[in-house]
Amino acid sequence: MALPEVLKRVPFPVIASPMFIISTPKLVIAQCKAGVVGSMPALNARPAAQLDEWLAEITESLDAHNRANPDSPAAPFAINQIVHKSNDRLDHDLEMCVKYKVPLIITSLGAREDVNQAVHAYGGVVMHDIINNKFAHKAIEKGADGLIAVAAGAGGHAGTTSAFALVQEIREWFDGPVALSGSIAHGRSILAARAMGADFAYIGSAFIATDEARAVDAYKQMIVDSSSADILYSSKFTGVHGNYLRGSIVASGLDPDALPQSDASKMNFGADRKKPWKDIWGCGQGIGAIDRVLPAAERVAQIKREYAQARQRLLG
Repeated sequence: MALPEVLKRVPFPVIASPMFIISTPKLVIAQCKAGVVGSMPALNARPAAQLDEWLAEITESLDAHNRANPDSPAAPFAINQIVHKSNDRLDHDLEMCVKYKVPLIITSLGAREDVNQAVHAYGGVVMHDIINNKFAHKAIEKGADGLIAVAAGAGGHAGTTSAFALVQEIREWFDGPVALSGSIAHGRSILAARAMGADFAYIGSAFIATDEARAVDAYKQMIVDSSSADILYSSKFTGVHGNYLRGSIVASGLDPDALPQSDASKMNFGADRKKPWKDIWGCGQGIGAIDRVLPAAERVAQIKREYAQARQRLLG
């Protein structure tokens, strides 16, 4: 199956993942102008009314860029919607996305036919993130257009399945858009993802260490100073297993080697959500490739160069 038109307009095969707290219009706009899909969670806009303002800012900024640069237009942008039952903002946030005709919607923690239908009604595309083949089938059955395969080593709520195995199983039955997430922070990894059968690489942690990211300097520096050995996989903080920087757990006064498990039923994405672990920092295993904090445009330029070099080496 050919890619939907909106995804054909992505100049470089990367979707920047939406990161809780960290991704805001400033980062999204910089990513899109640099030629990759920029994204953010709808829930990062607080209060909810701010989402209207942010979507206007992103839309107007990218439209202005495209008018000024008709030969090198920006990539489309994406908004992440948490579809979990505790998200009491979903209806409002989806209404805002419909209002601005957000080109790409990324859905997480559940798949809902009504959400997919609302996006399709204005011509948008839905990609759903999954951690295994079972959830991949469910997402497509409920009307998602594409899949984000969140494999072992990804930041945030990652799965445990090898990227090789997960993409292979999906491609046995699905020929639509697939983005691969998991330890991708270098151009070589993007080329490898495409060789495996993914259409796009899905990159998050590399963009935390950028000037535009809404993360404290200590978080950005810890990414620069850390490697895959410094990533811990735990369900303690949200009820769902995810990858976190060990150093941030220690700094919060906890023993990273003695963390209890948490109950997934306690997940809460509603307006009353508390953030007791706001200083526990999510991160993926690919950060060994990140050696400094850069503007987002320079980070994209860097991975483009690495990708070109890897491709040239492969082709001889």
